[in-house]
Amino acid sequence: MNAPLDLLAFGAHADDVEIGMAGTIAKHVQAGYRVGVCDLTQAEMSSNGTVERRMEEAAAASSILGLAVRTNLGLPDRGLQSTRSQIDKIVEQIRIHRPRVVFAPYWIDRHPDHIACSHMIEEAVFNAKLRKYMPELPAVQVEQLVFYYINDMENVSLTVDISDVAETKRQSLLAYRSQFEAVSEGEDRVSTPLTNRYVERVEARDALLGQARGWAAAEGFTLKKPHAVTLF
Repeated sequence: MNAPLDLLAFGAHADDVEIGMAGTIAKHVQAGYRVGVCDLTQAEMSSNGTVERRMEEAAAASSILGLAVRTNLGLPDRGLQSTRSQIDKIVEQIRIHRPRVVFAPYWIDRHPDHIACSHMIEEAVFNAKLRKYMPELPAVQVEQLVFYYINDMENVSLTVDISDVAETKRQSLLAYRSQFEAVSEGEDRVSTPLTNRYVERVEARDALLGQARGWAAAEGFTLKKPHAVTLF
């Protein structure tokens, strides 16, 4: 059996997790934590990039961040639904990797897949702790479910200082060249909001969030239940 993960982050598409929390991942990996990412789809509906190229880019980003594991469930892009068959694949990942903390996209976002992913992960985390649900795998009680932001950010209740790993986050995003690189004339790609200085906008958001605490950059998160600490 694989060693448990400390953190397991889920995203609808490869690059979702990097946008929202690559700095937090890099910081925990550097501190010796085992971190994994699970992408629900192969992003086959993306305006730019093939499935094969997206997978190569995800592998490159994973190497930059130092992930212990990255998986892809191959669920349908623009077809994510809270059905038993799809939820069970997520529950399986949680039970295989036994993470202490799970991360999911914030439940409000302009992309329907991000919203669907958020709800699916929340349901899977609940189901994963039920010992009579999928009894072929031992039940897992996740300590905390944390939500990261991709596009829309509000109600931030937790911030992580990523000042010292901001460059690592930038490099992990730049690995997704098919998504974030400006389109050149004659290239078989189309201009989208992602190809128009999107990485710079993510960095500006991180800088603005960090400014409130006197940090160069920060990533924001929110919770639905209190996060327990022993001491402040």
